[in-house]
Amino acid sequence: MKTRQIDLKLLLPRIGMFSQLDARQIERLSHQCRYRLIDKGEVLFQRGDPAHGFYHVVAGQVKLALSSRDGSEKVVEIIGPGHSFGEAVMFLDRPYPVFAQALVASELLQVDQGAVFGLLEEDPAFARAMLAGMAIRLHTMVLDVESYSTRTATQRVAAYLLEETDAAGAGASLRLPASKQVIASRLNLTPETFSRTLHLLVERELISMNGRDITILDREGLAAS
Repeated sequence: MKTRQIDLKLLLPRIGMFSQLDARQIERLSHQCRYRLIDKGEVLFQRGDPAHGFYHVVAGQVKLALSSRDGSEKVVEIIGPGHSFGEAVMFLDRPYPVFAQALVASELLQVDQGAVFGLLEEDPAFARAMLAGMAIRLHTMVLDVESYSTRTATQRVAAYLLEETDAAGAGASLRLPASKQVIASRLNLTPETFSRTLHLLVERELISMNGRDITILDREGLAAS
């Protein structure tokens, strides 16, 4: 894993949970973080590794996944720019329950556990920001379980496309942020079912597709799928 020199005192205030820290806190925190560059396919940590802090994605994408003995893989989450991961495990002081791997070349900020605990003790605003972030993640996971349990494949794919375009409206375009295999696993679908569902939405003229580039033609229709 590579590192490079970057002024963390300029980067840290741009990250939501650190935006309210004062100059003294930023200065101290900058000495307890590492800016890391990882290549596509590089594994950041394995399941069972100790958690000594958390990570914030500055650029790129990282998948959190589980592997079975037969070699199959379940993608738990895809983490993109502006989001972090590993906070809850850090607080539990337990090993990672998943492995993390870069889907593309990525830039990460690794924040030391001791730095986080120090800020939590002295800054209630920071504590609230971190708790809010973890609460959002928990809420998202509950919605995921609900989706897997109660939604059809078509409904899952439609909801995913709508979330990715984030209310941009009919005609909104997106490029699938990862391979179809990775996204299918994230939605608890087989790659074949994911591909068939996309083609079904094309046949219904709800979306158009060119490789990994997708355009939503009928947002209301897609939501009603």
